[in-house]
Amino acid sequence: MATKDEWLTVSQAAKLSGYNADHLRELIREGKIKAHKFSIVWMVDRDSLLAYKAKAQASGEKRGRKPQN
Repeated sequence: MATKDEWLTVSQAAKLSGYNADHLRELIREGKIKAHKFSIVWMVDRDSLLAYKAKAQASGEKRGRKPQN
């Protein structure tokens, strides 16, 4: 289990989650995952990221482009 307040760079978060870095930045902007800017670098809260990913998988959310009808 992660320690409290474990921060990851967006690149590290992308490797851990399998999400694209641009998608992670979108999730940060939307407030869906917790992040903090340290100087000029955005850092993602590891527990927040893993909780979001688990919730997305449980709801059956699909990553990637949505099919156009």
